[in-house]
Amino acid sequence: MGVVSKTIFCEGKTDIPLLNKIVDGISDAPPIISVGGKFNFSLFAMGYFSAKKKEEDQGVNARYIIFRDRDFDIKPTDTVELFRPDERKPIFLTHRTCIENYLLEPDLIDNWWRYRYEEKIENPSSSWSHKESPGVEKISEWLKTSAETLKDYQAVRWALGDLSKGAERKQLKTTWTDGSGHLPDSLSINDCKTYALNLINDFRQVVDAVTPENFETSIAEYQQMFDQSEFWQQKKYLIWFNGKDIQKAMQKQNAQYPSLKNFYERAIDLLDINQHPDLMQLRQEIENL
Repeated sequence: MGVVSKTIFCEGKTDIPLLNKIVDGISDAPPIISVGGKFNFSLFAMGYFSAKKKEEDQGVNARYIIFRDRDFDIKPTDTVELFRPDERKPIFLTHRTCIENYLLEPDLIDNWWRYRYEEKIENPSSSWSHKESPGVEKISEWLKTSAETLKDYQAVRWALGDLSKGAERKQLKTTWTDGSGHLPDSLSINDCKTYALNLINDFRQVVDAVTPENFETSIAEYQQMFDQSEFWQQKKYLIWFNGKDIQKAMQKQNAQYPSLKNFYERAIDLLDINQHPDLMQLRQEIENL
């Protein structure tokens, strides 16, 4: 029986602590490797699969999982689960917009705030310069009102995401076969031109959809969604809005409150992944590697 080599790939180094939390307790947990951003996965994969081929030649069965932020690439659903853009590939996207969204919970912020305040009392030389935590209720309001300032900005980001879904990845292919070395059944000029024109039409359909009119329509739809009271009552902004943007808006809205820049390390320690079905799903996928 061959040796199994397992790996988890993620975007940035800031994702590694959460993944360490998810794999905690898994026997023979795979190593976690940062590729430096979601647009680096393709280049990174080329090197990885080249190494994988060599491993397979040596009797090593290499398996992997790619885990990254959903960002504005795919709309969230009501079902809390990971997104898998292509069932043929082991690529999994967060249910919430990005990893930071899982940590922007009032109780986690309150716990961290109280911890830092008590630390200051015990150690007067501590750099902490803020008063005691105002409590979960006021932190909840701070989080919500900060997110409300982002409604239009997030609508624009989603509208741009809609337009870019196909266009940024759509390339005008130079063949309708599987690539160089795979010839079509017919090499006649008429048949070749027919297939080529089909490629051109497919390409234009995607690119032609990127218009100011479609952009305006998309923005209006998102603005309408983000203006609904239930969107805020159900705290859907934690799923739809970008967590990094929310964190920055919180810092701008109330300068007397502490910056959350150094909050995430403790938040990950306190995070209960059992409360997030999608993170538990990722743990299961890793266990099944």
